[in-house]
Amino acid sequence: MCPNWIPRALLEPGKRLRLLADDYSRLGLKRGYICERWFSATEKAETGPEAPEDEGLSYIYSNGTRLLFKDCVAVLGSDLIGKEIWEQYHRWPVFSKFFDYKCTSFHHLHHKEKDAALVGLQSKPEAYYYPAEMNLSLDSAPVTYFGFDPSVTKEEIIDRLSQFENHENRLTELSRAFRLELGTGWYTPPGVLHACGSLCTYEPQWMSESCSLWENHTPGGSIVPYDEFAGKVPENKRRDLEYLYNLMDIEANFDPDYRKKYFRRPVIEIEDKYYTQKWITYGNPFFAAKELRIQPGQTVVVKDSAAYGCILIQGHGRFGVFQTEAPNVIRFGEQTYDEFFVSERSARDGVRIENNSHQEFVMLKHFCHNVNAPSGN
Repeated sequence: MCPNWIPRALLEPGKRLRLLADDYSRLGLKRGYICERWFSATEKAETGPEAPEDEGLSYIYSNGTRLLFKDCVAVLGSDLIGKEIWEQYHRWPVFSKFFDYKCTSFHHLHHKEKDAALVGLQSKPEAYYYPAEMNLSLDSAPVTYFGFDPSVTKEEIIDRLSQFENHENRLTELSRAFRLELGTGWYTPPGVLHACGSLCTYEPQWMSESCSLWENHTPGGSIVPYDEFAGKVPENKRRDLEYLYNLMDIEANFDPDYRKKYFRRPVIEIEDKYYTQKWITYGNPFFAAKELRIQPGQTVVVKDSAAYGCILIQGHGRFGVFQTEAPNVIRFGEQTYDEFFVSERSARDGVRIENNSHQEFVMLKHFCHNVNAPSGN
């Protein structure tokens, strides 16, 4: 797969995506610094009117030729992603990414299914995992805000939202912050307000860009336009604060046991003296993810029950028939050999992997829902 870089105009980069420092602004300062890298994506990223038509779409690199991953899925269908997923969705409906922000992001939510459907969108559940190999620095705010403190009232929130176009509404003053722990993660259902912390984060999620930004000013100093708050609702509801308030999942946002339900420690799937594979995203009906660690100098065959996209973050060797390495520095536009997509048949048969490095071979994998992941905490 080809590296797939995404700029964000409202956010500052943490600069841990392994791009050369000068290349984070290669897409132009007006469009914003590169803050994300997407994996196995089949829909366009919403990054503003100046974005190219293929912004966010992943490409496969084959014999010197770039092919849209979306087109490969359409042609190969069930032979690539498996019969169950193909018959249900006729696309690869999930993707993953690294996001890498210097500060916390704005407090925002992704629409619940019924609200997204009213404007022709899909809901967007998502999950987070914080790999140590991508976080040599924790940067300025290694905490994430989820929902609201149970003591906060509806009136307080609507009052802050009513100030959106006047002055800073500082919505996270009403929220709860959780210190982020390397090697762990969270699951975030649709409708939950969240302001993501300053760790480079691996994020499996549904393939959708439905989003509502409730906080009007980011720690990096960017002003959020009102359209980013209320642009993805029916036209007659754009100024209806009661309607906008109910975009959130009220029960989940005020849940006093939020951490108990949605915090995710890794769960070991396989462990021996040669390699370890852990579930890092689980406990939801949409997607899952694993972390694979192979000991130095070992060759193993790793089997999985479904197709997956993957990214190598440490080590070098062979992945099936391909040479692979996790680069230390990437130039913008350079082809890397760290990202792959594995068909369902190949996953079930098992991929032969050689770790030719003197450190662990570390790979992250994301799956659609037809896997035998743990049910939850």
